[in-house]
Amino acid sequence: MAYEFPVRKIIHVDMDAFYASVEQLDNPELRGKPVAVGGGAKRGVVAAASYEARKFGVRSAMSGQAAKRNCPELIFVKPRFDRYKEISSKIRAIFLEYTDLVEPLSLDEAYLDVTENKFGNPSATMIAKEIRQRIYDELGLRASAGISVNKFIAKVASDVNKPNGQKTVDPEDVPEFLEQLEIRKFYGVGKVTAEKMYQLGIFTGKDLKDKSEDFLNTHFGKGGKFYYQVVRGIHLSPVKPERTPKSVGAERTFSENLSSEIFMLERLEQIAHELERRLKKNQLAGKTITLKIKYSDFKLQTRAKTLSYFVADHSVLLETAKELLYQDALQNSVRLLGISVSNLNTDRGQEGEEKEETIAVQLQIEF
Repeated sequence: MAYEFPVRKIIHVDMDAFYASVEQLDNPELRGKPVAVGGGAKRGVVAAASYEARKFGVRSAMSGQAAKRNCPELIFVKPRFDRYKEISSKIRAIFLEYTDLVEPLSLDEAYLDVTENKFGNPSATMIAKEIRQRIYDELGLRASAGISVNKFIAKVASDVNKPNGQKTVDPEDVPEFLEQLEIRKFYGVGKVTAEKMYQLGIFTGKDLKDKSEDFLNTHFGKGGKFYYQVVRGIHLSPVKPERTPKSVGAERTFSENLSSEIFMLERLEQIAHELERRLKKNQLAGKTITLKIKYSDFKLQTRAKTLSYFVADHSVLLETAKELLYQDALQNSVRLLGISVSNLNTDRGQEGEEKEETIAVQLQIEF
């Protein structure tokens, strides 16, 4: 059965071990060695790991101590986000030479819609190859890419031949590609959801496709419709050049657990100032203020309050956070506090939202 849904030419570019690769680029002594960006101290966390480190099971979000146990030779370097942003902007400039439809997901990955592109190149596969080569020639970094008919499949495909590779899923190959895919490799299926699917006998895309929409809705709620559609190649979300943030936040993890509310208030004041800086830098304000508390046993709790007006000032943020802190007794000592603002002044109601453009079906398309 051929792919029967709207066809676009979408590229997902994903930099290979971006933070760690930048560190190895800037410091030749780190090249070929296991590197972790982050902290190796008691409360340190790995933000990124080089491929040399990944061979030992070192992964992002792993504690620094666990990473060191897996790889005693691991070299920790402090993150330099200003440098990563600088490189990311240069990568984005390359993307924009090919299309204005670039949707960044983070500093190290983005979607590009090259259905119509500035070079008039009919082959998305060749455009992706050229972009990856330019990133290497001009910046000395490697990237992988996925190319297909929509964002979902392109993102999944970009992982297939990592690192320093690319995978094209042509329209006629979409059904077979998705049916043979392991369920844990579906973008949007995390560890917990994968375990639940395994218990329901869903191990591959084919198993998922065999389930009815009602079955998936019953077991996965709102996610059921998403899984039902994407396994059939249906994902109509367009590439959006401007991604409007839904919330802005700041948080701190402490080197020692806090049990004194006095110390917590001091930290909240620092966090409120940082959050004010981020909001004003982006000319944002919001009505809903959320306090995030992570306890020493890693239990996470959030408390929120919605105001009748937009705020960005640190004093209002702090006073609201203090109110939320005192709202209920703390359950344990605290290892992390955070404040975030949502319900932003950029939010648009349903009446103001743009409907997705209908794109004509093209079953024969050169990739």
